[in-house]
Amino acid sequence: MAAAEKILTKAEIEALLNAVFDGRIEPEKELAKTEGSVVTYDLFNSEAHKGFVPNLDIIYDSYIRYSRVTLSNRLRKSVEIKKIGARSYKFDDFLQTLPSPVCMGIFKIEPLKGAALISFDSTLVLSLVDSLLGGTGSAKVPVANRMFTSIELRLMEKIVGDVLQDLEKAWAPLYATHMNLLRMEMNPRLISIVPPEYQIVTMSLKLQIEDISGNIMFAIPYMTIDPIRDKLKAGMQFDLMAIDPQWSSRLSAEILEAPMETIVEMGNARITLRELLELVPGDTIMLDKPSSGEMLVKVEGVPKYFGIPGIRHGNKAIQISKICSNRGQ
Repeated sequence: MAAAEKILTKAEIEALLNAVFDGRIEPEKELAKTEGSVVTYDLFNSEAHKGFVPNLDIIYDSYIRYSRVTLSNRLRKSVEIKKIGARSYKFDDFLQTLPSPVCMGIFKIEPLKGAALISFDSTLVLSLVDSLLGGTGSAKVPVANRMFTSIELRLMEKIVGDVLQDLEKAWAPLYATHMNLLRMEMNPRLISIVPPEYQIVTMSLKLQIEDISGNIMFAIPYMTIDPIRDKLKAGMQFDLMAIDPQWSSRLSAEILEAPMETIVEMGNARITLRELLELVPGDTIMLDKPSSGEMLVKVEGVPKYFGIPGIRHGNKAIQISKICSNRGQ
């Protein structure tokens, strides 16, 4: 019946032929509409296939700067973070690379679609937990297949919260996001943030806590990043907006300690060259201001304040009376 419905009647065929002969229908154009257009796809240079996302590594550079300070303050230990490298996987293949158990945090990058995850290896989890509880951080590796306790997961949830806050700051210059932790998980088989055949982009980081080291891995679906790929391609200018808080605080401290030359101008006098050449010790030069009046205070040659002269603890001093209101000063 379905095939019979597609057969034209004799009247419909005649009407169609008349339309073609009259030029009202062009067969080539109609066929092109049904067949669709051809899109060139390079299997070898496809960015999606390689997992190449331009300038995404700059976001992780910014994250490393923030997280180094955050984790050092949280653990009260020296923390170093280095990038290992980025790689793309099919999601199912990526899950095969994860050990079991592994500590994972599933989070949402709002307003982008989909979810992402962060994973910590077992050695790093135990070191972080031991450090949070006041230990040395040199906890032994657990026996095979031992699941993490609810207390360990709860403590790791705090660490993941810190990580997401720092990641949110790193994304801010490029795209305003809110990182929202959905849940913690230990079994990779229970994770399904995208279908198995979808591409994800990963970034591996090595975290060094004094003598203990471990790996952190971020995994973000390609479909999550795809809507903002043009912004990522735009260039590296957003990285210039990222501020290293440690460098900024050191610079501010050094600037505040910079010496400044301060001069109090008691007054002015106009004399001739002859009078200048005839000056001898003991001569008096009359100024144009009384000694009890306000005097101009200059900082590095720039007028800044007015003050009243006096004596404090046996030293000559000046009390600031008002701020100089000259524009542009």
